[in-house]
Amino acid sequence: MRLANILQLGVKELRGLGRDPMLLFLIFYAFTVSIYTGSKAIPETLNRAAIAVVDEDQSPVSSRIITAFNPPYFLIPRLITQREMDSRMDSGLDTFALDIPPDFQRDLLAGRSPTIQLNIDATRMTQAFTGGGYVQSIVSSEISEFLSHYRAATKVPVDLALRTRFNQQLNRGWFGAVHEVITAITMLSIILTGAALIREREHGTIEHLLVMPVTPFEIMASKIWSMGLVVLLASSVSLILVVQGLLSVPIQGSVLLFLFGAALHLFATTSMGIFLATLAGTMPQFGLLLMLIMLPLQVLSGGLTPRESMPQIIQDLMLAAPNTHFVILAQSILFRGAGLDVVWPQLVALLGIGTILFAFSLQRFRQFLR
Repeated sequence: MRLANILQLGVKELRGLGRDPMLLFLIFYAFTVSIYTGSKAIPETLNRAAIAVVDEDQSPVSSRIITAFNPPYFLIPRLITQREMDSRMDSGLDTFALDIPPDFQRDLLAGRSPTIQLNIDATRMTQAFTGGGYVQSIVSSEISEFLSHYRAATKVPVDLALRTRFNQQLNRGWFGAVHEVITAITMLSIILTGAALIREREHGTIEHLLVMPVTPFEIMASKIWSMGLVVLLASSVSLILVVQGLLSVPIQGSVLLFLFGAALHLFATTSMGIFLATLAGTMPQFGLLLMLIMLPLQVLSGGLTPRESMPQIIQDLMLAAPNTHFVILAQSILFRGAGLDVVWPQLVALLGIGTILFAFSLQRFRQFLR
């Protein structure tokens, strides 16, 4: 084995990547636009929901209810007629439509239990799931204050003092930006290394390499270091310019420690990309195979939902996946400011998993060359 061969072959891979506009666009999109949109779209709870009100009572209590819906949870309510209610919801203009019936205030003062109709567009699933509870709480609060003739705070037997750490503003966009960076690192490392090998096969240059005085280890190592370097540089630039700069997301821990963990993670995922490329014959087949691998990795790694909420057998099985440890490492460093004394088990696990995947992929790669 010669390090010069690995270096020169890696430079060749970088030149090949530079001549592929689609992969360059994918790298740019994944580390800029995708991170920005993922951060801005993360508030999956109720946010500026469109609501319309049919006020058939025209009373002081109905006016109180209408004026209680305000941003940021709701847009300013739009007053409509009952005839417009169904057509507007069918057109997707309103997520919630509240119908206050005639004589509503008179029935309240008479001690009756009048009914208010609430129509919800359930195709907007996230807002519909939480929005109904918000509307019911707002309406009940306004009616209770109207009947009591004063506004009073609910007294509880225990006063709970809250101390919010790491994200005092409870800004969901901070989590979304960092999660998109983690996802992009995993996805792009597998795609770029797999595409590099398949590109060799489709262009017929793999036969040229076989007649040269290079070993399979050198060929594979060159693809791993070159594509891993591209992803590492793109992720570091994205973390500094997009996450910290454009989105103003505070990074609690050491960026260098995170990048070191990302390098170990790339060692494992690029080896996985080589293995998947040896199984797939063409890029479409590689894309389909990637979907079968990436979806379980992303969903079950703890990036989207906490690992503690999953069955124990799933938690144990996913410890064999590199991105499970990378997600734990990234969240510990970037969110909680953890140091080397906290994340060293994840670093050791990534190194061990990467070594196993590299050895397994190298064996498969040699069979592929034969």
